[in-house]
Amino acid sequence: MLSVEEIKNLIERLPEKDFFDLRNWILEKGWEIWDKKIEEDSRKGNLDFLIEEALEEKKKGILRDL
Repeated sequence: MLSVEEIKNLIERLPEKDFFDLRNWILEKGWEIWDKKIEEDSRKGNLDFLIEEALEEKKKGILRDL
């Protein structure tokens, strides 16, 4: 497997179009990982505190519309 340094060196030599294609792929991959993490945290109940906070703010009348 290549080291991160080797990968960086290869990326620096890419033609511009290939660089942007790679960048877009990496960004999309990052969002996929983020989405999976959020879904997992939601299933585990790790985000329930956000619902509780929102319901409490609504009860107090301080919840703002988006």
